Amino acid sequence: MRNFKEYLVWQKSMELTVVIYDVTNKFPSEEKFGLISQIRRAAVSIPSNIAEGAGASTQKHFGEYLQRGLGSAFEVETQLLLSKRLNYISEDVANKIIEQIAEVQKMLASLIKMLKE
Repeated sequence: MRNFKEYLVWQKSMELTVVIYDVTNKFPSEEKFGLISQIRRAAVSIPSNIAEGAGASTQKHFGEYLQRGLGSAFEVETQLLLSKRLNYISEDVANKIIEQIAEVQKMLASLIKMLKE
């Protein structure tokens, strides 16, 4: 069993999730059960899958959870780009968060690759 809290990618994805919650607090209230809910669930899914995978019994299973977390990171990116198009967030804010997302995506991809070797 691995200590998920020691993984830098888990720490970064937790920071990203907090940012997503902060940003979506400013979205229109009619998005409460739409985009706000969707982007928050996807963001929470990233560190949650890392944590769940850390308890997996094999590296292969850990990699599968990391892959799900990576998929969620791409989902958050897509929803963030949509939020920008809908003018719920500024381009500057979106770009800063997209940089965070890209960092998490790269870290997850590297860890997945390392587990396969």
